[in-house]
Amino acid sequence: MKRTYILAIVVIAAAIGIIIATAGDASTYVNFDQAHQLALEGKSTQIHVVGQLKKDTAGHVVGLQTSDDKLSFSFVLVDDNQKEQNVIYNEPMPPDFLKSEKVVVIGGYQNDQFIAHKILLKCPSKYQNNTLTVNSKP
Repeated sequence: MKRTYILAIVVIAAAIGIIIATAGDASTYVNFDQAHQLALEGKSTQIHVVGQLKKDTAGHVVGLQTSDDKLSFSFVLVDDNQKEQNVIYNEPMPPDFLKSEKVVVIGGYQNDQFIAHKILLKCPSKYQNNTLTVNSKP
């Protein structure tokens, strides 16, 4: 066999090995009930939960508590099944957190509390399409 064929086989085998190794770390999007069930089953994978911040009628976030040193905070997140869950995040509050439309928390349950290791925000954006109507006279 030529050296180039052997090298190509080794590269392909390494690529397949990398894909298989990283596929086991992939997390899934679930709701809070499914995340709690996974925790009860002893699965310690990182879980994505999508939800919205709980807000009152005036639009203020309900249940937001920050630590005295501002290095951690907790908040109430409402998932797509309308289940409310207190989420603890042991990092400072991300910029524009209070303005976000949707929040993705990545983490898992520990002692019946959802501990987020990472937060992804979907903020109301300047990228949204706004329609303008122009009245033109002939």
